[in-house]
Amino acid sequence: MEISGILSAIVIGVVIGVLGRLVVPGRQHIGVLWTIVVGIVAALLGSAIAAGFGVADTKGPDWIEWFIQIALAAVGVAALDRALARR
Repeated sequence: MEISGILSAIVIGVVIGVLGRLVVPGRQHIGVLWTIVVGIVAALLGSAIAAGFGVADTKGPDWIEWFIQIALAAVGVAALDRALARR
């Protein structure tokens, strides 16, 4: 992976993390950096899952891939919030 790929993964991860956080109802008790980390992981995992199903490269916007990534980010934000709340 090149530098441009890493930078784009970070930028997309930020967007995915914020969208995932917006999907989760209520107030989350995790910081912005954790949201970004969850978003980056969700973006990478979502891309791999979409590629596995063969829906990663479509003509036009990859809506299914975005939906998978945002859903993974929402699950990640909720799980991390619960894990940190129990501490």
